[in-house]
Amino acid sequence: MNTPPFPTPPDLAAARALQEELVARVELAGEWSGVRRLAALDASIRRGGALVAAAVLWDVAAGRALEVGFARVPPEAVFPYVPGYLSFREAPVYLAALEALARAPDALLVDGQGIAHPRGLGIAAHLGVHTGLPSVGVAKSRLFGEPAAPLEEDVGAAVPLCAASAALGVPCPEGVQVGWVVRTRARVKPLYVSPGHRVGMRTALEAVLELPRPTKLPEPLRQAHLWAGRARREGLEGRLVFG
Repeated sequence: MNTPPFPTPPDLAAARALQEELVARVELAGEWSGVRRLAALDASIRRGGALVAAAVLWDVAAGRALEVGFARVPPEAVFPYVPGYLSFREAPVYLAALEALARAPDALLVDGQGIAHPRGLGIAAHLGVHTGLPSVGVAKSRLFGEPAAPLEEDVGAAVPLCAASAALGVPCPEGVQVGWVVRTRARVKPLYVSPGHRVGMRTALEAVLELPRPTKLPEPLRQAHLWAGRARREGLEGRLVFG
């Protein structure tokens, strides 16, 4: 991938201004059926240490990882963690991990929010706009919005995640839905799925539910999580190719 450098704003005001500018470029329409290779992205950091990312390139048809790319940002270059500004912290190292892959992905699956974000531009949306790739965010915690109704316990159950102004127990009005609350595992907390860029609302949900899930996370994202932690602990660099 030959993507432009990711901008590093000097302060939060500049970061917010950039989010408000880029959100106008988010496209909430598109299909996932043509995605053959999916890059799943996750990062790991220990207090005061380097930020390490893994990009797992996943063969959708075969249901297996093809390769994994690694990247790290030294502690002094890590953008501070501030809720709502995660992309400025993690996107640069994700882009570097993508560059380490021998083959380019067709789409991105990101540990984080898509448009379920106070300014509509979570890290999955930001990366999608920056790379031009379809992207979906899968988050383990809720940053923005309210469920439209209580979530059933059945695996695969989903309810719309609405902008905070929506009243609990009623469907999201048109234009207010920002994602889904999804039950991917019985008796565990749900995931929060939201489209990032070039993916429709329903398509984002279907894309996640169609992936294998031996745990509550889609398998490509679970592997990215494991590889990011291992890379941090063992100092892995470059890429690994699996057969």
